[in-house]
Amino acid sequence: MTRPEAVRFLRTQATMAFPEGRLLALREGQLYVLAPDGWTRLRTERPRGSTWLTREEAEDWCENQAWPLHLLNEVPHPGHV
Repeated sequence: MTRPEAVRFLRTQATMAFPEGRLLALREGQLYVLAPDGWTRLRTERPRGSTWLTREEAEDWCENQAWPLHLLNEVPHPGHV
């Protein structure tokens, strides 16, 4: 059995537009943001002030923001966006 690809989650700082911050995912050195149309690729460096989240914290963020939890399993592989 193979292990699933490691995905790390982050949350950006709160802003007026996003009072709970935005959910980010890091996979194989590529950063993505969760957007209404799914995961959108960002630059490779981590935004200033972002904080690391555990998978459980990312699930809590999704539940609080009414995002489906299955999206956490759909972070794309670099080159497949």
